[in-house]
Amino acid sequence: MNEIEKRSFYSFLFLYLGSSLVFVLLSGYWYYSAQKSALEKTTYYKLQHLTDNISSLIINAHMMGEKLVLPNVEDGYEYILIPTKEHKVYKETYFEKDGFKTLVSSAPQEHLMIEYVVARTDMYHKNVLTLQKKVSTILVLVFLAIAIISWILSKLFMRPVRQKMIQIEQFIQDISHELNTPITALTMSSKRAMQKQVYDEKILRNISISTKQLYSIYKSLAYLNFSSKEQNPEYLELKPLLEQSIEYYAELSMAKNIKIHTTLENASIVAVDSRMELLFSNLISNAIKYSMPDTTITIELKKGRFLIKDEGVGIQAQKIKDIFKPYERNSNLAGGFGVGLSIVKDICDTYGIDIEVASELGVGSSFILSWK
Repeated sequence: MNEIEKRSFYSFLFLYLGSSLVFVLLSGYWYYSAQKSALEKTTYYKLQHLTDNISSLIINAHMMGEKLVLPNVEDGYEYILIPTKEHKVYKETYFEKDGFKTLVSSAPQEHLMIEYVVARTDMYHKNVLTLQKKVSTILVLVFLAIAIISWILSKLFMRPVRQKMIQIEQFIQDISHELNTPITALTMSSKRAMQKQVYDEKILRNISISTKQLYSIYKSLAYLNFSSKEQNPEYLELKPLLEQSIEYYAELSMAKNIKIHTTLENASIVAVDSRMELLFSNLISNAIKYSMPDTTITIELKKGRFLIKDEGVGIQAQKIKDIFKPYERNSNLAGGFGVGLSIVKDICDTYGIDIEVASELGVGSSFILSWK
């Protein structure tokens, strides 16, 4: 990952972990508080039940004149009986001291000369410690699980970003390479012309071709500028527009000794002229780019139908479905930065034009556009 991707990845990860940690701690605190309160109430009710039970036995024994038989209590609980003669007065009936929860009951009402039943237990603190360990363990395990999930989610979150960054980096490299060729040709042709002081046809043709290549790149990049204002479509005659595009690339086809065979009839469509010009421009330049020297490109225009067929390198069948994706390049044989056909598809979708592709490796490709 580059620095931008790392910053995005760790920013998302830390934000997710930080918010999750706060949520986990709050949830743990609420759970711990609720469970501690429940333990407090349970301890009180158990002590109260114990003192009430013993007080009832004392009163019954006194009233029935029977021998007092005191009950056994569960582990962790104990009690004592305070005789009346001690005249001890308890200010608190339920309190905590020396790690014990203590409840003082005056329910015996001095039967059998017993004034108080005092019960106590240390189980509350033991249970609280157990609860603390339990909650801490659960919080750690939950946070570890969230950390693992957040790592996976961060990776998933970064996957499309990573793919887009790779595409953008490749796009920039391709643009740099694509621009380098015509700029170098322009520089060399201009230098040769200045040295020779004679502007021969070959030099001027090289300058013209390089200039048109730069302009084609500019038009594609301008189309990708989404801030550009949308124009209103209008009724267009396509034949003159197509003838202009063919003428524009005549020098480039001549440089590779490629013949362009045309059968053009009148055809019309409701669209923006600059968009249709860019559509034809990309299809023709692609056909020239991926055609071998000394081959033929066939272009046909009829009512509601346009065809362009080359004798180029062709496209693998499994790759045809991907050729209209942005930044996808079918072959490294020729230059380009993978946006031409995506622009073509976008324009076709805008004006309701169906596009069909047929191709065979080593034989060539054909693009058929149809509209109503």
